Amino acid sequence: MQLTHVTAAGGGRLAVRAAGPLDAPPVVLVHGWAQTGAVWDLPDFRTYAVDLRGHGESDDFGDYRDSAQWAADLDAVLAHTGSATVVGWSYGGLVIADYLRFHGTARITALVLVSAITEIGRGRPGGETGPVMRAALPGAITDDEVMAKFCQAMAPALPAETVAELTAAATSVSPKVRGELFRRDVGSADVLTAVDVPTLVVHGTQDEVVAPAAAEYSAALIPGAELSLYPDTAHAPFLERPVRFAQDLERVAS
Repeated sequence: MQLTHVTAAGGGRLAVRAAGPLDAPPVVLVHGWAQTGAVWDLPDFRTYAVDLRGHGESDDFGDYRDSAQWAADLDAVLAHTGSATVVGWSYGGLVIADYLRFHGTARITALVLVSAITEIGRGRPGGETGPVMRAALPGAITDDEVMAKFCQAMAPALPAETVAELTAAATSVSPKVRGELFRRDVGSADVLTAVDVPTLVVHGTQDEVVAPAAAEYSAALIPGAELSLYPDTAHAPFLERPVRFAQDLERVAS
C-alpha cells in the first residue's frame, strides 16, 4: 500500500491509499461515516482508497455541509487517478451524489453503491436509516463507548479483530466532524436519474444501519442500475461477503 496526498479545493490535503496491480482497472473507494480508506481490502483490483476530509490521514478543513466541497474533494481524487470505477460505502454514496451534482459522470466509468445513502435529511427516501443507526445517534457523535457499540452492531458477524479496527478508525474522527456530516439536507433524485454509466447497487438484506429501502430507491432512479441484495448480510457486504463482492465488482469495473 502506498499513501499519497492530493490537494483539494481550498488547499486541504486528502490521503489516498493506492494498492493492487498496476495493470488492473482503477477503482476509487469512498468509505462511510467515521471510517477511513483502510477499511477496504480488494487485492485483485488497482484501488485508490481516499480518506475523506476530517478522517484518517486527511486534513480537517472546509465546510462539511457544502455539497460543492464534497464534490471538489472527489474530483481532486479522480484527477489524480484518472477515470475509474467509483465505489461508495454508506456515507460514501452521498459523497458520490455530491460529485454527480456538479460534475455528472465525468471521469466515472462505472458506479457501485454499497449499503449506501444518496440523500440525507428528514423524510429523504435515499437516506432511510435502520434501528442500529437511529439508536446510535446522537450519542455516537460525542461518546466513544456508544460509537464502539455502533461498530459492533453494524455487522455483528464480523471477527472481533475487524470490529476493533472499525472502532479505532471511528473514534479517531473528532466529534466535530462526526456531527457535521449529519447536519445536511440533500436530495438527489435529479442527479440519480441523470446517471449514464453502468451502476451496481449492493445492499445486505439485514442492514440495520442504512435501510434496504434506500438501495431500492437509488436502483429504481438510476437508469439500468442492477440491484444486488445479499441475504444474511448486514452493513458491510465487502467485509462480510468478500468473495461475492469481488465477483460483483469485477463485472462492472473496467
